[in-house]
Formats: sequence, structure tokens, C-alpha cells
Amino acid sequence: MNRLLGVFGTLALTLVFSSAALADNFTADPVHSFVVFDVHHLDAGYVYGTFGGPAGSISYDGADLTQTTFDISVDVDSIDTRNPNRNKDLKGPDFFDVKQFPAMTFKSTSVKKTGDATMDVTGDLTIRGVTKSVTIPLEVTGTGKGMRGETRTGFRADFKIDRTNFGMAADPPPVIGNEVHIVVAIEAIKQ
Repeated sequence: MNRLLGVFGTLALTLVFSSAALADNFTADPVHSFVVFDVHHLDAGYVYGTFGGPAGSISYDGADLTQTTFDISVDVDSIDTRNPNRNKDLKGPDFFDVKQFPAMTFKSTSVKKTGDATMDVTGDLTIRGVTKSVTIPLEVTGTGKGMRGETRTGFRADFKIDRTNFGMAADPPPVIGNEVHIVVAIEAIKQ
């Protein structure tokens, strides 16, 4: 009986460790990754902007999405709204305060599978030194080979945040809406 329990115990441990080993490590490719945002302006139109490509690491398990993790950062000084004066304001102390807080970060804490290639990723989003737990719907957009034969996998998140939750309350509505729509598209390279 003890021998049988030992065999089952070994088998269970093997399954646990082999499942963990299925996750592959990826690095975000900032050249092929994007952060785009929009916010309502004067109750009329929308202002759009981008940040330079996100950087960071992803541990991706296609067989078990719940084992996937994200640790991503964005250089806030890379913000571009196609208007130098607006960019300067957004980098200043009323908004992102890039001198004091040069990066936005997201570090996942849990993942819930919602479909074959979709998941809800919960994690700590830090903007302007303020950290909030958020849940972001995310899609795995595909896996392919790069020009040098490397494996690449794509991820796309589409979500909204309230900028005032992160200490950015200047120019309240209707000048600038509080809700900011964000799309993050990451193409990551398998290491």
C-alpha cells in the first residue's frame, strides 16, 4: 500500500512540475508592440495618443492560460499626442509627472481563462506612483515565426481606467473626460 501511495505521489509531483515547465518565457518586442489611448475632449471629440512600445517579460502557457504571467513597463516620457504643448502638459506634474514617475507598470497576480485564446488578467497597475488592482480582458492574437526563425506570440488588451484614480484630476470634464480607453498590443519573442 505504501509503495502504491509513493508511486501516485511521484506521478502527481511529475504532473505538477511538467505542467509548470510548459510555460515559455517571452520578452516584449518594443518595435512591434504598441500602447494607444483616447479620452473624450470637451464633450465633443476624442484626443488620441501613443506611448513607445512596452517592455517586459511574459511567461506564457498556451496549454493552461491560468499559468500565464505578465510583468510589463511603459516609458511615460515617450507619450505622443501629435501636439508638443499637450505632450509637455501631460508629462508635467498635473498629469504623469514623468520626472518623478518615469514608468507605468503592470504586474499580473492571477489569470482566469475566458475562452480558447482569451483571459481576464488581474494585476497591479501603477501609474504616477499609485497602484491599483485592475482586471484586464486579454486576447492571445496568434503565434508565428519571425524573420530569423524565432517564435513570436501576440497579446492584445482593450480596457478603460479612470484617470482620477491615479492622481490625475487636472482639467476635469468636460475639458478632459475621466475615463481613458487604452489598447495594448504586445508582440513577444520566445527566449
